[in-house]
Amino acid sequence: MRRPVKNHPPGIDRGGKIADIAGPSEALPADTMNRIIHWLIVAALVLGGTALAQERYSIFVGSEPANVERMLKLAELRDDDVVVDLGSGDGRIVLMAAQMNRRLRGLGVDLDPKLVDEANAAAKAQRVADRVRFVRQNAFDADLREATVIAMWLWPEIQMMLRPKILAEARPGTRVITNLWDLGSWPPDAVDKDGPTVSMWVVPGRAAGNWNWEVTFGERKLAYAVVLEQNFQTIEGVVRVGNRRGIVHAAKLNGEGIAFTIGMTLEGLGYVRHEFTGRIRGDTIEGTARMQREKDERWVELPWRATRSASSAYFAPTGLDAK
Repeated sequence: MRRPVKNHPPGIDRGGKIADIAGPSEALPADTMNRIIHWLIVAALVLGGTALAQERYSIFVGSEPANVERMLKLAELRDDDVVVDLGSGDGRIVLMAAQMNRRLRGLGVDLDPKLVDEANAAAKAQRVADRVRFVRQNAFDADLREATVIAMWLWPEIQMMLRPKILAEARPGTRVITNLWDLGSWPPDAVDKDGPTVSMWVVPGRAAGNWNWEVTFGERKLAYAVVLEQNFQTIEGVVRVGNRRGIVHAAKLNGEGIAFTIGMTLEGLGYVRHEFTGRIRGDTIEGTARMQREKDERWVELPWRATRSASSAYFAPTGLDAK
């Protein structure tokens, strides 16, 4: 977290670390420790005289190295990653990421010029300054377009205020990692509770809307109109082919990747099973459709390209001859 305070309550040392309040031989359950950390930080805000200014600022409380390592392992760092730490403090998250993977790049943003200077000096000392840098900047102004991993340990309200920025600006597939606190109603994709909770989210692609495509199966040309609804990484939907309607099943969204199944009776074909997998790229989805007639064991694999539109044939009048 960011911004050290002058008055240090019991449990927080002058380096911004959580002190050993349980004693060397007494271990506390993770949920109890989480609550203690929460209230220690609340106390720090009050004693530091900054309680009324916390809409935009967090005190600096450095994450324990073991928790930083757990966060980064949860993200499964890759060679092409760009790790961006919002509220980077002394730079320990980005610096450890650079040590764990010798090819990734990193950026830390923080408001405290002293912490930024310390982090850049540490990058030089650790010989990673060619790949890692730290800048004085407000987290709300950070450029997230190149980020593939976003790290945060900020006051929970600030993390919630940053959530819309992350969802709007970060590329689908970007991993978001946090220590202790969550991102509200956005459920994490992975959680490590072997100690204070660390969580990871994958920024979902934008799947909601009206999707249309055509597929030629056998000798029939079929036009599909699908309406997808989305709540973070959860999607569900409905489909229309001709005058028949059905439900989209087993829908999954992971970054740009999308997959779902459809099973419905089609005119002249009988009951047909569908499996769709693809990647969302703006207003198109490109991938593969696998189709199978109920009385045929053979699956047919076809290219699949869907386009998003403002309107959908799903809502067109049906008439009285629907089956």
